[in-house]
Amino acid sequence: MLMQILILISAATIINGFTINHSISPPRASFKLHASKTPTNSVGPTALTIAASLLFLSAPPAMADGDTKTFKFPPIDRSQPASTRCVLKSSAIGQSNAARDSLFDLRECQLSNSNAKGMDLSGVLLEGTDLSGSNFQDAVISKGYLHTTNFRGADFTNAVIDRGSFSGSDLTNAIFKNTVLTGTNFDNSNVEGADFTESAIGDFDARRLCKNPTLKGVNEKTGVDTRESAGC
Repeated sequence: MLMQILILISAATIINGFTINHSISPPRASFKLHASKTPTNSVGPTALTIAASLLFLSAPPAMADGDTKTFKFPPIDRSQPASTRCVLKSSAIGQSNAARDSLFDLRECQLSNSNAKGMDLSGVLLEGTDLSGSNFQDAVISKGYLHTTNFRGADFTNAVIDRGSFSGSDLTNAIFKNTVLTGTNFDNSNVEGADFTESAIGDFDARRLCKNPTLKGVNEKTGVDTRESAGC
């Protein structure tokens, strides 16, 4: 470990006379690399920072919940009327492990233009759900199964989405401004016109997002270029 740090420090101090500050910002800030000129014969806190950061970032990426192809859920409980089953409820437990006293099943619910601002929706199960135009600002969604759902025009500004899977969902013109997206994937989803301005996306997840062929267009509300906002 010590040898790895020394090698990284040396490399940081001799490449073209630059060192790189890799700062990991608090939640709701984007991951960025900053370059600053320093003498080639000095080793300061900057080099130590990049060494520690690179070792930390070399850990295997977390898999988003929903990446696993063997999930089997119980049938939808149709004994409950939609008026009682299809309700966005904030978790009273509020834990990152998405613990709830019962299955938070919103499959096939019609919930367009809902207001979930500031809610903890961890552990939510979505499939064939309509949440288009909904407000998820400042919401927390940990371990969310967010598949094949209509999120067109939904606003996730300042939200925290941890280990969520948007596989197959429609995120056209959705807004992820300043959103924390850790261990979250957008495989096979439609992200055309989505705004990812200043969102915090891990390197592995960002590379997956950049390969999405629908990552294009301009957000209808913010006017931001989608691909550019994602840093691709």
